[in-house]
Amino acid sequence: MGIDLSGYYQLVSQENMEAYLAALDINIALRKIVCLLRPDKEIIQNSNRMVIRTLTTFRNYVMDFPLDEEFEEDLSAVDGRKCRQTTVRWEGDYLVCIQNGEKANRGWKHWLEGDLLHLEMTVEGVTCKQIFKKVK
Repeated sequence: MGIDLSGYYQLVSQENMEAYLAALDINIALRKIVCLLRPDKEIIQNSNRMVIRTLTTFRNYVMDFPLDEEFEEDLSAVDGRKCRQTTVRWEGDYLVCIQNGEKANRGWKHWLEGDLLHLEMTVEGVTCKQIFKKVK
């Protein structure tokens, strides 16, 4: 098992979000709104189960999942899709998610550097990076 990511984090920087959303075929109006948001992230880690809450003034997304087990992920609140085969596992100190669905090479990874939580999201060769600072 990797490191403990549990905590509450606030966004401090973001790069390439609009291109990432365009690769997901998100319409331009919604892309503009999302790029203005400053999400908070809450992570609860309990043995082999995790809950990751992404919280914004526009819409919240909660991902509750077992580690190292394939599950169907409902992303309708994010982009209207379902990932038929999502798997999240530890690769060293990186929490890595592979999302198999309508879009190729989709997934993300989280890792910590000090009190900074890094998130790298990828779809069809486009990568978006976010950095969050732990506040509690």
